[in-house]
Amino acid sequence: MKFKEKLSALVSERKTVVCVGLDTVSEKLPAHIRKLDNPVLEFNRQIIEATSDLVCAYKPNIAFYESLAPDGIKILKDTISLIPKSVPVIIDAKRGDIGTTSAMYAKAVFEELNGDAVTLSPYLGEDSLAPFFEYKDKFSFVLCVTSNAGAQDFQFLQVDDRPLYHHVAESVLKWNKNDNLGLVVGASYPQKIKEVRSISGNLPFLIPGVGAQGGDLEAAVKFGSDNGESLVVINSSRAVLYASDGLDFAEKAREEVQRLNQIIADLGIY
Repeated sequence: MKFKEKLSALVSERKTVVCVGLDTVSEKLPAHIRKLDNPVLEFNRQIIEATSDLVCAYKPNIAFYESLAPDGIKILKDTISLIPKSVPVIIDAKRGDIGTTSAMYAKAVFEELNGDAVTLSPYLGEDSLAPFFEYKDKFSFVLCVTSNAGAQDFQFLQVDDRPLYHHVAESVLKWNKNDNLGLVVGASYPQKIKEVRSISGNLPFLIPGVGAQGGDLEAAVKFGSDNGESLVVINSSRAVLYASDGLDFAEKAREEVQRLNQIIADLGIY
């Protein structure tokens, strides 16, 4: 099943657009988990078991696992294997390189890790991302407006009297020949979410930056989904993972996802 189909089915069935970012840091794990032989995997297992019926996706950031070398990629693969097959997995890798290198990145993400979707950087242009686009059953979220302060360094530059991120959004819409592309638009800039939605048709949005990063959840959902007309994925990582550092961490993670779901449900987008 294609990513969009899996995502749409869960959004419709569960009335949720919440994605949990599995950006697990060993040093932040509860003390009783840190004592185990494979603490990151056990922590992820309990988070997944506590939340998998409440979310529309999971988004592990590959850097958090690469940093655990030499075992990190195995931990990531084992984590993905714990996620129910009905729940899509977005590999947050922000890849983007010359074609031959991107082909290997795409193979790693989609074939070796079996991810359903990936995040990409558009800086090198269309040919650098084309190997990902060729996986027609998979999905690519291209960075458009990110949540960090440094987004202003390049993304907001004026090009032909419009910000660069407008050009990115329009380019991704043009590249979307296989109906498998979307945009990353950070929750820190809700008005820019509204702008990007107005020029990107109904491309699905992945919106990070809510929770610990302080993004505006309500505005992100309202503008990102165009009041329920378009697909949107709202990612929360730290606020869910570290809702508690005690024995009840999984229970508190579930409560945080339920809280987010309720806030979004109250907006009436479903």
